[in-house]
Amino acid sequence: MVTVTSGDVPSDIRIRQAERADLLAVYRIEKASFASPWPFEAFERQLSDPGFLVAVEEGGGENGGGVDTANVIGFVVADLVPNHGQPLGHIKDLAVHPEFRGEGVGTTLLRHGLKSLQEQSVSSVKLEVREENDGAQRLYSRFGFQPLRRVPRYYDDGEDAIIMIRQAMK
Repeated sequence: MVTVTSGDVPSDIRIRQAERADLLAVYRIEKASFASPWPFEAFERQLSDPGFLVAVEEGGGENGGGVDTANVIGFVVADLVPNHGQPLGHIKDLAVHPEFRGEGVGTTLLRHGLKSLQEQSVSSVKLEVREENDGAQRLYSRFGFQPLRRVPRYYDDGEDAIIMIRQAMK
């Protein structure tokens, strides 16, 4: 478990590896965040990825196994994709429960997702973001992501995606 103590989010928020018991909460956040949410099964397939992390608000909801599932407030899914023999990091999904947006949770999740990728010897990371999602684009830009190209009609509703890339993670 990674405990967040840097002051970037409230001290009662911690970031840890996602576990099976978190999946329903993650899926609910996904559905509340996106018009075309990932299916539940997609999250099940990501469970073994070290970059599938959740933000948890401490203070209740712990089950007998010590996993706090009632208070999952956000998540990031980051993994590796093949890229000409050199792995490329991919931020596949990032969402924060609507009640916790604007509090630094997304920033912290992105930071920890990128750290997870860096620990896997990734030098570059890509992501896709909706062309109209200015807030997410600003967040990604603060982390050094630059627009690479537009993909027309990438999303189910026909909206274009902007592919952003962050080079040379150190």
